[in-house]
Amino acid sequence: MAGGHPLDAMIINLDRALRAVGGAARGTGRGYPAGGSVEADLDDTSRRHAAGLMRVNHAGEVAAQALYHGQSLTARSPRVRRDLERAAAEEEDHLLWCRRRLEELGSGPSLLDPLWYAGSFALGAVAGLAGDRVNLGFLAETERQVEAHLEGHLDRLPADDARSRAVVAQMQRDEAEHARMAERGGAAALPRPLKRLMGLASKVMTGTAYVI
Repeated sequence: MAGGHPLDAMIINLDRALRAVGGAARGTGRGYPAGGSVEADLDDTSRRHAAGLMRVNHAGEVAAQALYHGQSLTARSPRVRRDLERAAAEEEDHLLWCRRRLEELGSGPSLLDPLWYAGSFALGAVAGLAGDRVNLGFLAETERQVEAHLEGHLDRLPADDARSRAVVAQMQRDEAEHARMAERGGAAALPRPLKRLMGLASKVMTGTAYVI
């Protein structure tokens, strides 16, 4: 996107935002991880709990889309930009999978998805402006925290909800690979206070998205 007309960049990013928030993600065409799992006979409480966790995961993927889009917009290296855009495409798979699972559970995404997108896009753009190594460091730390967060969801999901578990497990594997990609690209280590701040912001989003 570097070197293009600013209006082109604005249109592209508006389209990306609308697709991420509006449920029109394209993805890479990978199959649905839960496709081979049988739907469990969950009681109402377990179903609502599983839906709340999957809503949190969907909101996290909306935020991830925005973060990658903001980071790629301000990335300096074409290689870093390509890596970010490839990871963003895989995260679109996660959006599709989470939304499908929410529909299977009779629920829907967070009403605050536009807010998660806007805030994360701004953070991503700032990270990109700080330089490619910081940009990749921000990506690596985000993915490490998301990987840990998904591990927690695997512990908290109903034991017999194999379909939600299959989706979360594949997402976790993808996030780990994205972190490794950033590290291979030369990610800088972020200061501990910034890591803590990122964790606190994540807790606010996840706590809110579970119910709204």
